[in-house]
Amino acid sequence: MESKKQKLAESQFFVRIKSDMRTGIATIPLDYGRCPRWLFERMKRLARGIIITLVEEFGPDEVLKRLSDPIWFQSFGCVLGFDWNSSGLTTTTLGAVKAALFDIQDKLGIFICGGKGKTSRKTPEQIQKFGEFLSFSPKQVERMVYTSKISAKVDSSCIQNLYNPFQIYHHNFIFTKSGQWAVVQQGMATEIQKARRYHWLSTNVKDFVEEPHSGIVADERTNPLNLVAKESKGNKEISTELTKEEPKTFLRDIELISGRQNHLIRQRRLPGFTEVELNNVEFYSHSVLREKFDLKRLKKIINKAHFLKPKNFEGLLATEGVGPKTIRALSLVSELIYGAKPSYQDPARYSFAHGGKDATPYPVDRDIYDKTIEILEKGIQKSQISDKEKDKAKYRLVKRFR
Repeated sequence: MESKKQKLAESQFFVRIKSDMRTGIATIPLDYGRCPRWLFERMKRLARGIIITLVEEFGPDEVLKRLSDPIWFQSFGCVLGFDWNSSGLTTTTLGAVKAALFDIQDKLGIFICGGKGKTSRKTPEQIQKFGEFLSFSPKQVERMVYTSKISAKVDSSCIQNLYNPFQIYHHNFIFTKSGQWAVVQQGMATEIQKARRYHWLSTNVKDFVEEPHSGIVADERTNPLNLVAKESKGNKEISTELTKEEPKTFLRDIELISGRQNHLIRQRRLPGFTEVELNNVEFYSHSVLREKFDLKRLKKIINKAHFLKPKNFEGLLATEGVGPKTIRALSLVSELIYGAKPSYQDPARYSFAHGGKDATPYPVDRDIYDKTIEILEKGIQKSQISDKEKDKAKYRLVKRFR
């Protein structure tokens, strides 16, 4: 029985969604293939029909909500015809949507910035151009650019798989004329052939560094350093304070940790201090046995942060040059020296698309379920594709939902 459960866990995507969002599972390995031109063109036409239908039925802000729902997004990609179990579904689906809406963005009131690889780095520039076109205030544009950048930093630095980090390589920032926004981005760990997709929605974000996601899709659960969890609040506070204090103290501590692996670290009995024995058993989830820090570079970054004195952890994270290694080093000292343990619970979770038949985790909401199908069916019907292609899209929809 245990082996079956383990195989299931290894083969499925786990999804964590907030309670007001529909959730589910999917299997998505990392894929290096390219979408054929003939398929991409059909995806564009079908995506255009579905998005237009959503805007006509509910308005542009509803499109953001749907795209920020990982399971709706997964179903959307499947209906368009892309491989249901491929990481390329994310990049190709959003690429098709961006291309499909290019000439009608102003009419729909939806603007899509960014993309895959080098295109993702053009996101701030694209936000700036759209903002000027829409006569947004400079402050509003600046805030949107900041949002794009900080969301990418959170997902690369605050949720860390220590030895096979997920590098963000795809980033889309989508916003409406009302100023609402959504972020869909994906990271990959090439050595283990895995991908993770992160979903954000402006109306769900109360704090950029504390449980800001509307959903995280990952193809297996691990024990990452999870600094967006509420349980990590103390660790983040001490990490920030460490940069405000004399840098020599922190650098001494991190050098001690790096240089005395697998030994008892003893500190004087001062308030907030602790004694911790480093070994494979106790620290399997945040092992320092293979941890290596470039102390020269770390010193430079910490001195910079000390000079700027960020007022909180978000400010620290937003500091130029502060990346995964710096955040990990600060978190490590906060835990091992000051006893402020962060969370190692993976924010990806198993759940259901529209509730379960046995009311677990909640009863099926038939109205939402039926409305989801209805909207997708209307979008398929409005798309400028052949009847044969419409029938195939409807078949994929029925296969996915029924």
